[in-house]
Order: sequence, then structure tokens, then C-alpha cells
Amino acid sequence: MKKLQGAHLRKPITPDLLMTPSDQGDVDLDVDFAADRGNWTGKLDFLLSCIGYCVGLGNVWRFPYRAYTNGGGAFLVPYFLMLAICGIPLFFLELSLGQFSSLGPLAVWKISPLFKGAGAAMLLIVGLVAIYYNMIIAYVLFYLFASLTSDLPWEHCGNWWNTELCLEHRGSKDGNGALPLNLTCTVSPSEEYWSRYVLHIQGSQGIGSPGEIRWNLCLCLLLAWVIVFLCILKGVKSSGKVVYFTATFPYLILLMLLVRGVTLPGAWKGIQFYLTPQFHHLLSSKVWIEAALQIFYSLGVGFGGLLTFASYNTFHQNIYRDTFIVTLGNAITSILAGFAIFSVLGYMSQELGVPVDQVAKAGPGLAFVVYPQAMTMLPLSPFWSFLFFFMLLTLGLDSQFAFLETIVTAVTDEFPYYLRPKKVVFSGLICVAMYLMGLILTTDGGMYWLVLLDDYSASFGLMVVVITTCLAVTRVYGIQRFCRDIHMMLGFKPGLYFRACWLFLSPATLLALLVYSIVKYQPSEYGSYRFPPWAELLGILMGLLSCLMIPAGMLVAVLREEGSFWERLQQASRPAMDWGPSLEENRTGMYVATLAGSQSPKPLMVHMRKYGGITSFENTAIEVDREIAEEEESMM
Repeated sequence: MKKLQGAHLRKPITPDLLMTPSDQGDVDLDVDFAADRGNWTGKLDFLLSCIGYCVGLGNVWRFPYRAYTNGGGAFLVPYFLMLAICGIPLFFLELSLGQFSSLGPLAVWKISPLFKGAGAAMLLIVGLVAIYYNMIIAYVLFYLFASLTSDLPWEHCGNWWNTELCLEHRGSKDGNGALPLNLTCTVSPSEEYWSRYVLHIQGSQGIGSPGEIRWNLCLCLLLAWVIVFLCILKGVKSSGKVVYFTATFPYLILLMLLVRGVTLPGAWKGIQFYLTPQFHHLLSSKVWIEAALQIFYSLGVGFGGLLTFASYNTFHQNIYRDTFIVTLGNAITSILAGFAIFSVLGYMSQELGVPVDQVAKAGPGLAFVVYPQAMTMLPLSPFWSFLFFFMLLTLGLDSQFAFLETIVTAVTDEFPYYLRPKKVVFSGLICVAMYLMGLILTTDGGMYWLVLLDDYSASFGLMVVVITTCLAVTRVYGIQRFCRDIHMMLGFKPGLYFRACWLFLSPATLLALLVYSIVKYQPSEYGSYRFPPWAELLGILMGLLSCLMIPAGMLVAVLREEGSFWERLQQASRPAMDWGPSLEENRTGMYVATLAGSQSPKPLMVHMRKYGGITSFENTAIEVDREIAEEEESMM
């Protein structure tokens, strides 16, 4: 202590608030640090996690159907164009935000506290999606266990759940091949197994009377949540190792299914139906909108998963390269999945003697009705059925890991001193809460609630969140400043392509998607069931709630500031003084002057306002802001 006092007598005193950790030397700071946030144990952990997150169930059951209904091979033209305009730029933007700040979807809005409501909206959306997405994984587990038998239970009629309409859809043969089957007014065994046994939907009168809990589904849902919890138990350190299997094994199974599919008789008929170009479809705006929607939802932009994964990267990880690997890999996987699916559907149509379009479906109808029915027509059908559903399981789990890690990371980053040391307990509580909220999906009428959540939880609300994020980063924070941040990380600034997309093309495309989804709004339905008005209103409110969080967050941010309304608005729009890289060695240029010894310091400007006076640091910050503003004006 005497040495320190002597040192103060020999040289001018520097206020602690203006000292960096390097200035303070070996002085022992009386500061409680939050527990270590953690990082990926290797670069491949991050890359495989992103691939697993993006390559999900939609690649198997949505893309092939969208392709053949929107021009076949011609659909690839708008698909790759929308990938270039929307997918790649927004993907890179979200990764850059997360890696630069090492913060989750809530705390990252230190970049502009006025828009923190967008982070809260992300959490609401991803929470609702996680609830019903794990129910789909529970269905997959149900079918996975049902495949562990010598005869698949959906192969024949005559079971207690079958009706008089049940007909085994197997075409009879004559000398010239399959005789056409009259499928009118008949139901396949696989369809009745799905609707009457798995869902037991006949026990519900509609969404307003869900009926009793299906205990077999309840246990499958519990198992799904236990698997997810065990895999995220230690955060990215555990999930980063699990993805070495869950992100790669689906490709092995997909390759096996593809090889088996293309060797079946009639496979070429299905592939031709899938990819035959119909270029006149390109004149329809619907095709371009469908392509943009497929890109938007397939890459998982706006859910916070990409931002969360990137926040655990080292500061100089090459996310520019990773962006192209993941986005192009996702597109190629979707196309390959289409070959695997339609080759089997072509075989199925030849066996039944009906056109391919009569057996092709999308969504759960493909995964739980059509494809299982096709499996019954193959030799060793339980083996191929098990492989197919195991592939769906691994595809679904990767996305679910990301959803849960997003929620846990976002909240623990907001309260690091309280929750980070108890992250395991907090993760467990989140899983238990979501399991309990998802129990309604295990009832007789649970599918109605699942459809409602699927239609509205991540519809127009997600588009509003992504548009807000894009505009906040490029217009409020500033495109030049954001490009400088990326230059700090990667050693180069994004080129004209990324700047043009971030400033104009991506927001304009998303706005067109939003307007289209509102203009072409159609009430939810499941089969012949039409949802009542109150259910539609509930779904719309679900989507609006995420949108309303953005202005609510703005109101809170403005009220926290001082001065006139305009002054408050300006102050809330500026980055917090502790915004920037999380590690001191990465804080260069305008980010060097921050409070020492705290991972979540109070903004330096607060102290300056409190004690008065203009410091050299404040002058420097003003000069930097002025320089950036001049550069932005010259760009315009």
C-alpha cells in the first residue's frame, strides 16, 4: 500500500474510471467476475453446429414439395437468386454480430439499446417454436420405436384403429405392369395409423376440446426433452461434440436412402416429375415468394441460433468462409433430399399405378404417412423405416439444440453473475417448463395446437424482427461502422455485394415477403378441419406479440435516458460504452477506452455526466462518430 501511495506522489493521478487493465498493472481489483462464458473447443464444432442447425426437417419434407409445385428444375433459378440476395448476406450479418460482441440475442443490443425489443421478440419466437418442434421429435421417436419389429404396424388393415375405409394400397399386376388403383374414398393403413392411433384425433372435437393426454406420446415427449437437456448440459462444450454425430450421420443415411431409391423400378419417373423444368412458372410472383420463404426459414435467420453459436467463437474465426460453406451446403442437401424422396415416390406411384402427384405430399403428411407407406413396399421394410426416422431424429435434434442454447445463452448473458454459475440448473428448469407447456400437444387434439403454433409463431413476426435487425445495424448503428467492426475481426471489409444487400436488397425482399404473407393470408386448416375464429385470433395475437415487443423495448430504452424526448431517443440509439469485443486484447481503435475489471461495465458517459466535465476520451468518441457520419454521407 505504501508503494502505491509513493507512486501517486511521484506522478499525476489518473482516475480509475479512465484506466485500462494494462494501465493498472498488478493492482488487485476488488471486482467479482462472472463465471467463464465458455467457447467452442474447436473450429469444427461451430461449423458442424451451424450445418446441423440449418439442415433440418424442412430440407426433407418442405423443399422437394415446393420445388415440384413451383416449376420443378426451374425453381432452382429463383431459389439460388434469393439465396444470394437474402440468405447469404443475412446469415453473415447475424454471425458477425454474435462473433464481434460474444453476446447472446438480448445483450447484443448494446449495439443500439433502442432496439433491444427485437432481441426479446427473438426469444419469444424461438421459445414457441421449441415447444412444438420437440413434439415433432417425439412423433419421430414414436415411429422409431414402432419400426423395431418384424412387421411394420402400419403395413396392414385389420387393426383396432382401422375403419371400413382402410385399403392396403398395393397395386395388382398384370402382364403389362401395375393395374391402376382407385384410391377414391379409401384410406391407406399408414394414414389411419398416423391419425387414429398415433394422434388419436378422433377423440377430439376440435382445437377447443383437446381431449385426453396420450400417455405414449407424453413419454416420447419426455424422452425428447431428456435427450435435449443431456446434450446441452454443459452448453456448447457438450452440444459441440454431439453434433459431430448428429450433423454428419444424416448424410450417411440420406446417401443410403438415395442409392436405394434410385435403384428402385419407377424411380426415374419420380425424379423426372421432381426436376423437369417448367419455365413458365417463373412468370408467377408466387414462385419467387416461395423461393424466398424456403431460403428464409431453412437457414434459420432471425431465430437467434446463428448469433448465439457465433458468440462462442474466437474473435478472428473466419465466418466469411463458414457462411458460404453452410449456406451452399444447406442448398445442396435440400436438392439431394429431393432425389431421395421422389425416387421412392416414383417407385410407389408405379406400384400403385397412379400419377406421382397423387402420392406426393409435404410436411408431416410426407414424413408420417406417405414415406412410411412407401417403406412397406420395400424388402426389409423395418430396416429402411428405422433408418429414415433415425435420420429425421438427428436432423431435428440439431435444430432443437440451437433453440434451447439460444434461450439459455440470452438470459444468462443478461444476468451473468447469478445464472452463469448455475447454467445447468437453469437449463433444466427451461426444459421442464417447456415440457409442461407442450403437454397440450400430446392430447387427442394436440395436432390442432401444433398446426396453430407452426402457422403463427414464426410467421410475419419473424420477418419484422429480421427487417428491424437489418435496418438497426445498417441505418442506425451505421454500415461503415459495422464494416469497420468486421474488418477488426476478419482483416477485410465486406465488399459492395454485402453492403448493397444489407442496405437495400435484403430489407426490400423481406418487406415484399411480409406484404405478400399479409395480402395472401389464409386461415389455418388441418385436413378438412377449419379453425374457429377465436383460434385464428389467438394465432394472430401470437404473431403480433413478438412485433409489439420492439416498440415496447424502445419505450423502455427512451424512459431510461435523461433530457428531452429527442435527446433521449438519440442517446438510446447510440451504442453502449461497453459495446465491442469482449476481450481486452481485441479492443482496438475506438474500443480501447472502457472501464477496467468488469465484464459488464456501466457506460463511461454515465460517470462523465454524473461528475461533470468533458474528457479526452469523450472528444475522441465524438470525433469518431463525426468521421463515420461523413463517410456514410459520402456513400449515399
